[in-house]
Amino acid sequence: MPTFDMLAALADRLAVALTQPQELLALASAAVAGLLVIVSAFVRTMIPLRWLAVGSNIGFIVYGLVHPSLLMVALHAVLLPVNLWRVRQMVQLTRRVTSSTADPKQMEIWLRPYMRSRNYRTGQRIFKRDAVADRLYFLASGRIELPEIGRQLDAGQMFGEIAFFTPDRRRSSSARCLTPCTVLSIDEATFRQLVYQNPDFGLHVVRLIAGRLSEDRQRLRVAEAAGSAVEPAAERGST
Repeated sequence: MPTFDMLAALADRLAVALTQPQELLALASAAVAGLLVIVSAFVRTMIPLRWLAVGSNIGFIVYGLVHPSLLMVALHAVLLPVNLWRVRQMVQLTRRVTSSTADPKQMEIWLRPYMRSRNYRTGQRIFKRDAVADRLYFLASGRIELPEIGRQLDAGQMFGEIAFFTPDRRRSSSARCLTPCTVLSIDEATFRQLVYQNPDFGLHVVRLIAGRLSEDRQRLRVAEAAGSAVEPAAERGST
């Protein structure tokens, strides 16, 4: 029976390996590396996924050194520094996102490599009302007006993010420069990549959107209260 013979051979090899420390180390390394590869198939966030890749690289390198396999050692020796570099890059990105929540200037520093920078003249329009929202913007310098909603933005603020996530993806207001401005923008594909690599970035944008909607609602309440106060005054003046 070929299957029985194969299992018997594997059992004999395992028994021999258990008596030799090097063989035991090789089998343990391969088993851990294989387990990490399996676990990585169920991990969705990038930082844990990269750490699992680092662990599996080390395991396969150890196995390839004990059971000489130059191809395996070379492959994982190349992948190991790449995965370590990506872990370092994403950890730094997480720290920058956290610090940028309190300091808008920090947000500009870490966003700039992922965004396209463009300078605008005073009075120049960045986008029109009802235009398709295909980019998200960050004001690096200058001052911007959103005339249809009566809002002005200073440097260090993100804008255009609400329409970016609405079903029809249409701008509710235009954006016009009140002063010379430097504006950073990011497209959807790059945004998705950043969110995939660092969910904290997506959470930060969601918080910005929630805060913006809360401010708009509060401003609407103030306007309604002011309007209701004007009406009785007008009625008294007419009597």
